Amino acid sequence: MENKSNSKLIWKLVGLNGKIYLSEIPGTIGGNKLTRIYGMLDCQVAVRAIERGGYVNNRIFFLDEKTAIAAGYRPCAACMPEQYAIWKQKS
Repeated sequence: MENKSNSKLIWKLVGLNGKIYLSEIPGTIGGNKLTRIYGMLDCQVAVRAIERGGYVNNRIFFLDEKTAIAAGYRPCAACMPEQYAIWKQKS
């Protein structure tokens, strides 16, 4: 997140093509760029990893789930079990 000259907040999001872009709209889905897993922003697995200090450098954000999927990420089994089960059946 950046603040440009006392105006609107600017967020760094990953787009459909997997590239980072700047947005005035915050992301609704978080992800890990190393594991290529996406999940809810309040995912307890991610929160614990952040508390341990390891996950922060690899954390990314998506506007929505559709964008995360298009960028090649899979759902988190912990916070998105239904989406994960569907993904697992297709894999």
